[in-house]
Amino acid sequence: MISINLIQAYQKEDVKCLIFTICEELFQLYEDVIREFDAMSDIDDVESHYFDKRGTFLVVTDEEKVVGSGAIRRLDHNVCELKRMWLLKDYRGQGLGMKMAQMLLDFARSAGYKKVRLDLLNPQQQTQALKLYQQLGFYVIARYNDTPCTVFREKVL
Repeated sequence: MISINLIQAYQKEDVKCLIFTICEELFQLYEDVIREFDAMSDIDDVESHYFDKRGTFLVVTDEEKVVGSGAIRRLDHNVCELKRMWLLKDYRGQGLGMKMAQMLLDFARSAGYKKVRLDLLNPQQQTQALKLYQQLGFYVIARYNDTPCTVFREKVL
């Protein structure tokens, strides 16, 4: 059975493996390269990076297997960021990404945020994600961070 729930401590390494798997699939980037740019310390300490700062971190599981993730992270009092939104290839196109995104946006609204931002590395390789975010009402904005990402979007809640 597929479910979406708050991340548990024992799932942190599974989430990292999920990200490595998807980055290899989409961008042909391997774990050692990814770790150069992203230490994933936020996943190691979800409590201080998300939960303690008006954020959340969800995982999609199929039985016990982590097949997706997504989070809301505080940027400032009124603005949060949609982060770590990933779904394994075999689980895409089933509405799970939309369901998780809606849960995260609902959380952001209930936490009092006025806007949600996100970034994408490469629109050509993340066409499904870009389409999902457009359906959710995210619009183009200027760069708001110093990541290697090339696409920046925002949604008013």
